Amino acid sequence: GSAVLQEQESLERALRQDIIHCYAVEGFYPPSLAYMKEHYGLVYDESLFYVDYRPVAQNLMPDVTVLAIRESGS
Repeated sequence: GSAVLQEQESLERALRQDIIHCYAVEGFYPPSLAYMKEHYGLVYDESLFYVDYRPVAQNLMPDVTVLAIRESGS
């Protein structure tokens, strides 16, 4: 539903902000999702979303895809 889509968009925004913030502060992009959870307080519903996080290089923006695992309420 549209609620899931809105949540997905806000998660994508939060991920982007964390990634850019990490680069600005630390001089490299986050090496993993776990790193962002640990150091930047990234929290999301892992039963609802799968985040495909592929680091490219420390100085290149990682490839991030957010996928809804299921429709909420089903």
